[in-house]
Amino acid sequence: MSSYRTVVVGTDGSPPSFRAVVRAAEVARDASARLLVVCAYYPSNDREVQQAQDQLGDEAFQVIGSAPAEQTLREAAEKARAVGATDIDTTSVVGAPINALTEAAESDQADLLVIGSRGLNTIKGRILGSVPSEVSRRADCDVLVVRTDR
Repeated sequence: MSSYRTVVVGTDGSPPSFRAVVRAAEVARDASARLLVVCAYYPSNDREVQQAQDQLGDEAFQVIGSAPAEQTLREAAEKARAVGATDIDTTSVVGAPINALTEAAESDQADLLVIGSRGLNTIKGRILGSVPSEVSRRADCDVLVVRTDR
C-alpha cells in the first residue's frame, strides 16, 4: 500500500505541464490517491490575451484569464482520467504558481506535489529562479519533478 493519499500537480496549459499531469495521474491511480490539479493564473482581458498571443506565440499559454484556466483544468482532468485516475479535483488560483502549488499542497495535506521540469536549465531559470526548484524548497511534502522536455 502506498503512503500517498493526496497528489497535487500544477498545470499552465502547456504540453510539458500536461505531461506532468499524466505522470501525477499515474501515481495517483497506482496509489488509489486523490489527484488535485492546480492552475495558477492572473486574470487577463481579451485584448491582453490577444497581445500575448501575437507577441509570445507558443508561449502565450503563460498569459491566461479565468476562462482559459478552466479550459486548461478540464483538459488536464481528461488526460488524468485517460490514464485511469478516478478521484480528481481541480482548482484555479489567482496568483503565482509557486505560492498556489505550495499552499494547495499544504491546505489539502498532500503527500506528493508533482511539477514539470520545463525551463529548469534555461538561462532565464538560472537568473530568475525556477518554479520546480522553489517548490522543492518550500513544500512540506515529497516533490516529484517530472522530466517534461522528452
